Formats: sequence, structure tokens, C-alpha cells
Amino acid sequence: MPNPSELLFRLANHQDVATIVALVESAYRGESGQRGWTTESHLLDGQRTDTESVAALIGVDGSVVLLAEQGGELVACCHIERQDASGYFGMFAVNPLLQRAGVGRAVLAEAERIAKETWQATAMRMSVIEQREDLIAWYVRRGYALTGETRPFPYGQPRFGIPRRDDLRFVWLSKPLHEVTA
Repeated sequence: MPNPSELLFRLANHQDVATIVALVESAYRGESGQRGWTTESHLLDGQRTDTESVAALIGVDGSVVLLAEQGGELVACCHIERQDASGYFGMFAVNPLLQRAGVGRAVLAEAERIAKETWQATAMRMSVIEQREDLIAWYVRRGYALTGETRPFPYGQPRFGIPRRDDLRFVWLSKPLHEVTA
């Protein structure tokens, strides 16, 4: 198990795209995703992301993909984006074999620090599939609150996954970043 205090953080570059896609897919889809608790395979089939989508996030002003490595191996990643006065947190993935070891908590804290220090973000926002109650509860324990906002799931767009049910939608969570310290 990795020690979260030994994680090395860095920003992704275009050479990292294939590795990022593999990590995200392993955390959310298929058999490997079922080894961890973040799987969405009971809700969605198909892909979670693709190389074009990940590549489009890198090298864009106000957008970074944060990588967490240990021993030269990618163990977690997330996307952080400046959206007005807030940061947006997404594409969060931790190697399923390393979940429940504090890695995700460390990555989330680093993402919040980056948003606050780099963009002076006053809050971090995210969207989560409403049916992911366990994941929502995890974020609530980290200081996030449901905002009451919702967004429909992009049905008919297989690049976001193939829904296994017809009632999916996203809920929004937010956390003020005034308490985040370096």
C-alpha cells in the first residue's frame, strides 16, 4: 500500500495521456474497476474517457491534470479547471488496488490547494452521478455539500458511457476553500 505522504505530485503532459486513460478506465469500468469501490460498472458500460478527451485537457489555460505517482508508477489522477471564482474537480481516479489507503484524500487536498493558490479559487465544485451515494458520502466527509443543482446525464453520447438505466443524472457538490492551507 502506498503511503500518501510519499506521493509525488506533478502536472500531466501529452506523453502521459495513454497512461491516464488506462488508469481512469481501470478505476471505473470493467473487471478491474470492480476491485475498488469507485466502479460505475453497475450504472454504465462502455468507456469512461478517451485519449482525445484527456489530451484536450492538457496545456489549456485554466486546466491541469494532476498526477500522483509513487515509485515511478501513476497511482491517481484528477482534472482541475478554473471556472469563474471556483475550481472544478473531475476525472478523479485511484488505482483500484490502492483504494482505501488515503491516496484519494491526498489527491483531493492537493487539487484544492492548487485551485486556491494558482487561481485564487474560493470554492471547489464537482458533479457526481446521483446514484453514487457512497461516493457522495465520501465527499461530504471531506467538507463538500450538495448544492441542489442537477444536470442531466448525456444520454446518446457513448463517449461518456452507455447507461444501464434511464434515471441517471448529475448532482453538484461544492466546498469553500477558505479553510485550505498550503
